[in-house]
Amino acid sequence: MTTFNLRHLRLRIGEQFNERVDVEIEPLVLGGQAYAPDPALVPAQLTVTKASSGSVLKLKFRVRLEGPCFRCLADSVLEISIDAQEYQATKPGEDEDLRSPYVTDDVLDLSAWAHDAIALELPDKILHDPDCAGLCPVCGKDLNVEPHTHEEQHADSRWDALGELRGRL
Repeated sequence: MTTFNLRHLRLRIGEQFNERVDVEIEPLVLGGQAYAPDPALVPAQLTVTKASSGSVLKLKFRVRLEGPCFRCLADSVLEISIDAQEYQATKPGEDEDLRSPYVTDDVLDLSAWAHDAIALELPDKILHDPDCAGLCPVCGKDLNVEPHTHEEQHADSRWDALGELRGRL
């Protein structure tokens, strides 16, 4: 877990702190599948700007995630650019909008912030190819490798009486 102590910053209103930090990113779990960052330690740009009523926090980085395709389970790679921003008021009181969930006792949890920022930027489905055909719902074969169809299954003979009734109506 990567953290940054904001207490060490002695910024005046309008001043800015800018530093490159290495952020440890935990794998994301989506639909029971793990998507691991490669590498797990990602270089990021942290910017803290002192405002009159608090601090504006910015985190920028690129991450590469590796995991299974949502449709066919083949290996897939996704590269995402993150540009996240948070605000932490000097005296937030009880107002949740003035408090960043990633700041506790002037310590910024960069790993949790990066993890959540990645989750917000993910597409609906992570696919190895936009035209992925997926797996056959009948036999489970990969339709990208072996495109095929199955003959229409014959109805169960026990339903024949209902078919005759439908014909009379």
